Amino acid sequence: MSATLILIIIALYFGVLLLISHFVSKNSSDESYYTGDRKSPWQIVAFGMIGAVLSGVTFVSIPGMVGNNYFYYLQFVFGNIVGYVFITYVLVPIYYDLRLVSIYTYLETRFGIKTYKTGSLFFLISQSFGAALRLMLAAKILQYAVFDAFQIPFFVTVILMLALIWLYTHKSGIKTIVWTDTLQTFFLLSAVLVTIYVVKNSLNLTFAETVSSVTSHEYFKIFDWDVHSGNNFFKQFISGILIAVAMVGLDQNMMQKTLTCKNKKEAQKNILTFSIFLAVAQFLFLGLGVMLYMYAEKFGVQLGMENGKLINTDNLFPMLSLNHFGVIAGVSFILGITAASFSSADSAITALTTSFTHDFLNIQNKSLEKRLQLKNRTLFGFSAFIFIIIMLFSHSKGDVISTIFKVAGYTYGPLLGLYILGIFTKVKVYDSAVPYICVLMPIVTYFLNYSFIEWFDFDFGFMNIFVNALLTVICLLVVRKRSKEIV
Repeated sequence: MSATLILIIIALYFGVLLLISHFVSKNSSDESYYTGDRKSPWQIVAFGMIGAVLSGVTFVSIPGMVGNNYFYYLQFVFGNIVGYVFITYVLVPIYYDLRLVSIYTYLETRFGIKTYKTGSLFFLISQSFGAALRLMLAAKILQYAVFDAFQIPFFVTVILMLALIWLYTHKSGIKTIVWTDTLQTFFLLSAVLVTIYVVKNSLNLTFAETVSSVTSHEYFKIFDWDVHSGNNFFKQFISGILIAVAMVGLDQNMMQKTLTCKNKKEAQKNILTFSIFLAVAQFLFLGLGVMLYMYAEKFGVQLGMENGKLINTDNLFPMLSLNHFGVIAGVSFILGITAASFSSADSAITALTTSFTHDFLNIQNKSLEKRLQLKNRTLFGFSAFIFIIIMLFSHSKGDVISTIFKVAGYTYGPLLGLYILGIFTKVKVYDSAVPYICVLMPIVTYFLNYSFIEWFDFDFGFMNIFVNALLTVICLLVVRKRSKEIV
């Protein structure tokens, strides 16, 4: 595909986003940036959240990871569904009853100010790294497909992407994102369906033959019962539950969208509907992955191997789409990866801005002029921070999605432990001890996992979030206040 053609397509795409932003931001108040005026239709929010959760990482990583991990990721998806049910009936009512803007305010009402700040800080760290890694993958693909042809350096590509996000989100924030995410989810899902259709035709298969070929393929292995494996069913399923709760239910990014719904009932419909469609979409991505490897095998596409495993699997989907599948599939892929990446990055930056300004700057107590000033400075600051992270990780290899979930296990674990203790017990803790526990437990979890691998050949895998949260809860119980100490 011509780099100039791709550049024109991307420019037109962002023109549409800016047009949406222009109309949505009319009659917006300062509060619209954070709450969307609590008037978003739940159907629109649910559909848009699919793109935000999938992101550009899922878009290319899940199809690619099939080559080394088969369909084992589906075990994780099954756990996600259970986690979303918990979010629907436990967390959403809490957030709506307290009318929260920043969801971490709950921790202050339950434990104290230091716990509240600690929870918010862990979100800021985790979300910054997650958003940066997702955006980095999209930037690499666009660099390869477009900007290398114009000899534009990678760092300029990243700056350009962050600037475009600022252009269509800085005024109305979450109110705009709810609508732009809908468009971006449409392009993301369309890209998958178009690619499946193109590959099916290239392999000369009917629809029934395609289904049969995928389900009978050696990669179509859903369950792993090996207790030592990081892909073991119970590890994947349980971690799927916990990571869904942590990365959606305890994530300002995802919950900020949900809290723009008109009321609690509509917010619950949003989460349940979104969870079903998300599971279907992820299954399609896995099926597409098998088809991509079938195509590569049939047409002799060389894939890199190292120590008996495929390497740089994230490159498979973009490489085939841009070089083998023709113009329509190539255009569809570019729109899909752009949509997927920006639908997660734009809301992440908005959520980071919301959390920091409300949790650390107390923006809600400032004058209108001061609020705007602080919001814009914070928005710029997080954009710069994400840029730095991207540049630090720009030479990393492997599938990024595994890296994101592993990092999430360490950063969201203490947050999950705090909410579990807060929701399911009436225990009071020493607020001043919480920051130390939350910093120490991820470190302990890391060395514990390393030791188990060395001594017992047992990898926690994604289950590190469970171990991390459990250790956090145990330590909090150790430093709990006794009944006679509670005033």
